[in-house]
Amino acid sequence: MSSSSVTNPSATDETLRAQIFQRLHPRVYLERFIAEKIRPDGRTFDEWRNVSVNVGSISTADGSALVRMGDTTIVCGVKAEIAEPELDRPEQGFLVPNIDLPAICSPKFKPGPPTEEAQVLSDRLNEALVASGALSLSSLCIHPGKAVWTLYVDCTCINYDGNAFDAALLAMLSALRNTTLPKATYNEETGRTTCSRKTRLPVQLSRNFASTSFGVLDTSYVLSDPTAFEEPLMDVTLTVIVDDRGELISTTESGGAISEDTLLRCIDRAKERTLQLKD
Repeated sequence: MSSSSVTNPSATDETLRAQIFQRLHPRVYLERFIAEKIRPDGRTFDEWRNVSVNVGSISTADGSALVRMGDTTIVCGVKAEIAEPELDRPEQGFLVPNIDLPAICSPKFKPGPPTEEAQVLSDRLNEALVASGALSLSSLCIHPGKAVWTLYVDCTCINYDGNAFDAALLAMLSALRNTTLPKATYNEETGRTTCSRKTRLPVQLSRNFASTSFGVLDTSYVLSDPTAFEEPLMDVTLTVIVDDRGELISTTESGGAISEDTLLRCIDRAKERTLQLKD
């Protein structure tokens, strides 16, 4: 028998044993990598995954974006509809963000109604967009008290490998920057709003910002941009949102508390990351 037809199973067996150990003892598996100052995917603690953004790929939407953050892939489309404003806010339109985590994106999600994780993410995304003040709801007014724009900003996760919040927020902001609305006019005599078929106006965002998420392990190890394997093993997760001028918009912690030094270090890293994403 020729040597080319004989396969050495040792490499395959080692890989299989590692995969089994990872499933049975995920925390120990991760800690062994951390002890060597590296992560299971080969990144250093401070290293981010590659990010790509493609806008305008959905022709049926008023604005769209496709974001890849490592293996996490999210597509976002913006659809605009005309509605009546609220009585106490006659000059403000509506911004309605939403994210869907379907079963096709990861085995952790099951078919059926939106998961609790998707609902929490949608609420966090809405809070981030509101807190930033990047889009003035008054700019969505067509006629005070009569007609305003409602922007439905819908994200769908195509492939989930952790840190969906950062990827979804980037997708939403990119889609909004890509959004144009038909020039609309309200006729007070007929009570109707007409839209131009030729003239479209871009949505104006007054602030450029990004979110940056971290996982903290054993109070001392801070991992940037955690993957789906790393996320559930973290003791604390932290999300920092800053704009491209270095101004802090918000911080969100879950799972516990972190030291002030760790928080300040993460904020500094978030500022650097925001400038990288801007470029």
